[in-house]
Amino acid sequence: MFDLDELPELRARIRAQVESDRTLLDDVLDAVRPLGAQVRTIRPRAATSVAVVAADGGNNMVAFNPFYLQIVRVVDSKGRQLCLDVVSPSTDTGELTARQFAVDGTPVTALGRLMHALGVRGLHELSPMIPLKDKSPSWVQVYRDLCEWATLFDLVLHTRFASDTLIVRDGLLRSKVFARDLFVRMYRMMREKMESIRREELRNVWVVGIAKRTQALEYFRLGLSLARVLETGSPCFVPVPYGMQRQAYKWEEYIRSPDDIAGGGEDPKFNAGSMHFVRFGSRTGDPVWTVDVLHHQAGDAQQIFGYLLADAVDGFPVPFYPLSLQQADRHSRVADLDLDMIEDSLVESIRDVVGRELAPLVDGLRLSSDVAARRYG
Repeated sequence: MFDLDELPELRARIRAQVESDRTLLDDVLDAVRPLGAQVRTIRPRAATSVAVVAADGGNNMVAFNPFYLQIVRVVDSKGRQLCLDVVSPSTDTGELTARQFAVDGTPVTALGRLMHALGVRGLHELSPMIPLKDKSPSWVQVYRDLCEWATLFDLVLHTRFASDTLIVRDGLLRSKVFARDLFVRMYRMMREKMESIRREELRNVWVVGIAKRTQALEYFRLGLSLARVLETGSPCFVPVPYGMQRQAYKWEEYIRSPDDIAGGGEDPKFNAGSMHFVRFGSRTGDPVWTVDVLHHQAGDAQQIFGYLLADAVDGFPVPFYPLSLQQADRHSRVADLDLDMIEDSLVESIRDVVGRELAPLVDGLRLSSDVAARRYG
């Protein structure tokens, strides 16, 4: 801890550094002030809402060293399971690829159907972060992300929608895990299907991605408050211009629109969204979220946020955050009795591996670990 005698000098140095960096705040204020004229009030609407969310790996990890398993599970807001798999950092990714296809090469999973549509036959071709060998444990997170994107793709391309539908993703509509331009190609196939549904079935399907925290919002949060950009006493939104995104993100491919192929440098390949700051509450202190709508649906932002408003107003326990997304998150978690059953299955499998003679040692080790956890947890 600092001595009391040291605190005055520390405060003086902090103040001096803040004064020195004042130009940073001035730059942020200059960027956000023009947004005031672009803020739009959200008008409520009614529509079906389907949220898709991938399970959080931290909640769905089961370990009994040296065994370390990840339960990859994707569900919707109604609790319907859309994807289920169990992997570990040592999983053979070649065999994992084979799981996505039948013997005759027909895709049997959402991820397999996405790979087939994109013309790739191996997970290492779909993402450079899933190598065939010399893998790091982080590839499991990438696999989970790919499963979520594949489920979203599958919903759009292979669902018969009975009414106008808003599909909500936990996270922005951007990704750096896909190889080459595969992410943008996936977006273009989804766009083509949505346009076909609108034209032939007279239905609208929208996709939106919402994030609780983003680098863009954190960078501009103070400026938005000081400039009172979102002071209106109603739910509201404002598009985030490219220039502001450029200040917050160093990867240009992450912010350029998927149709911007004449901007010089690398072609856009990580972004399918049009970014907005959105507040679903009516008070200044209500939370502001960063929300992506698909790039080609940016003109429908008023409709999309109007449909999302009713869902967000009912949000619990996170206020003014879409209830359907919170429900999907709750359904996707592996906890309590489910987690106990999975842990029992893991221990039972280990007992089978070591054999009947050594199985009691496994039981004893687990029992001693459980006692310690109860006493000191």
